[in-house]
Amino acid sequence: MSLSIASTVELSNGVAMPLLGLGTFMITDESQIHDAVLTAVETGYRLIDTASIYKNEEAIGRALRDSGIAREEIFLTTKCWNDEQGYQAAREAFERSCDRLNVGYVDLYLVHWPAAEHYAGTWRALEELYADGRVRAIGVSNFLSAHLEELAKVANIAPMVNQVEFHPRLQEPELVKYCQSHNIQIQAWAPLMRGAIGEVTEILQIARNHGKTPAQVTLRWLLQRGIGTIPKSVHSSRIVENAAIFDFELAEAECALIDSLDSGLRTGRHPDSWGLT
Repeated sequence: MSLSIASTVELSNGVAMPLLGLGTFMITDESQIHDAVLTAVETGYRLIDTASIYKNEEAIGRALRDSGIAREEIFLTTKCWNDEQGYQAAREAFERSCDRLNVGYVDLYLVHWPAAEHYAGTWRALEELYADGRVRAIGVSNFLSAHLEELAKVANIAPMVNQVEFHPRLQEPELVKYCQSHNIQIQAWAPLMRGAIGEVTEILQIARNHGKTPAQVTLRWLLQRGIGTIPKSVHSSRIVENAAIFDFELAEAECALIDSLDSGLRTGRHPDSWGLT
């Protein structure tokens, strides 16, 4: 399978989204986020993921401007947080995010967590933003199949992306099947199990066979499965390392072994546990 750091996946509306991106979950130190984004862009990353709740949109916007890379070359994602849901609240939240990022549009805007009582209003706001050209694609985050089914009842446009926790120990086969059948692209957060991937014996052995790290093997596995991913790091060496996954390929047997490691293990909250109102 021919892959590179420039590899993209075509979303249901034809927009090309990079498969590999930089995650910035809760990195609030301005110097750290500035350096991380600059390193990522210099390394060849073209997708940067953030959210209003991360409190780093302004610093990311500044770093992207300092990078000298044209806005249209960057795929920028941000998200509508729980207390920003509902039609008017979501519209206002989007404008605040654009102001902080200092951009006129974002490439992907996501509903951060499922809140059934707000589906209709929040999604209507996203559909309008999409129709107005303020976002190039719209989607959700942390939605399981049941949430997607409920959203479908009020949606005129299906989500183009579903960003969920996904790694060798949490592979969500039912969700993957649902998303594939509805042309919804899965994007993995916490792909390295918040650093615990190095403790998985089978991954360690595959990594040794290729002279790679467990993180590199895991990211390569995701991309070979066609799943996008946004590993988070503030360390320049790790950001570069996470992108050094295009000079080897996992064999079918190796991918099958990693596929067999699913145990339903979550490192984050279950989507049903928020009790959103």
